[in-house]
Amino acid sequence: MVVQPPGTPTFGDVYGATYRLVEPGEFVLGDSNTSGHPSEQPSCTVIITEPFFLGERHVTQAQWADVMGDNPSKFQEGWSAGLRPVENVNYDDVQLFLNRLNDRDKDALYLGLYGVWRLPSEAEWEYAAKAGSNTRWWFGNKDVELDEYGWHAGNSGGTTREVGLKKPNSWGFFDMNGLVNEWCDDHWERTYVGGRTQRPHRIDGCDSFVVRGGSWFTESDSTRSGSRSHAYRDKRSDGLGFRLVWSPLDVQPDEAVQGASSDSGAVS
Repeated sequence: MVVQPPGTPTFGDVYGATYRLVEPGEFVLGDSNTSGHPSEQPSCTVIITEPFFLGERHVTQAQWADVMGDNPSKFQEGWSAGLRPVENVNYDDVQLFLNRLNDRDKDALYLGLYGVWRLPSEAEWEYAAKAGSNTRWWFGNKDVELDEYGWHAGNSGGTTREVGLKKPNSWGFFDMNGLVNEWCDDHWERTYVGGRTQRPHRIDGCDSFVVRGGSWFTESDSTRSGSRSHAYRDKRSDGLGFRLVWSPLDVQPDEAVQGASSDSGAVS
């Protein structure tokens, strides 16, 4: 476990959400101990070359409703529902949300920089979830400790909860283990054969995407840092939401989006 130093740069948005810097580094993606699922093998070293800011918490129902004008979530009851993660959103719903958010923020400066909102790649997600660890969860190998850090089938009470109620990992990220699964921007492939990079893994014609983290209705093993699953792009579930990445740019966001669209079919 590697603890981020005090003073790690962060910034907040109008919804009270905080985005925390994840610095470049190197880690082992997947199951290096051969105790996980075959889909987590063969493990491979990934070098994170570009810094990014990751949301400390999931996108909430309140944030989604403000950007999109609706709320598709199942769990809307109670005064605190707006602080629960948005769920029942498919991959294309999330892309529309990102397009609207980026259009709204195209002239916004955070920490004096322009940037773009996006989903994390699978490598970025696991890098942040592991937080420098090589154990089943960032805090160790014993699931008896999981209740302190995540909502799962054994303690959720059959519902989502407000984001950020459990303890964060050592890099300051909440709910990486449970609550709702999170869309990643990678196409699904059953193994890590061929390795991975920081960029999203692409496969021509693929309609299935990686989802990570486990949820309120999954067993503890599905909330491990290396556990992975997938969903077709039109899948909606009350256990499936997402977390935002903000990437700082050297150019105006419009220029970056135009450049990204030209190589969106590349295989990493």
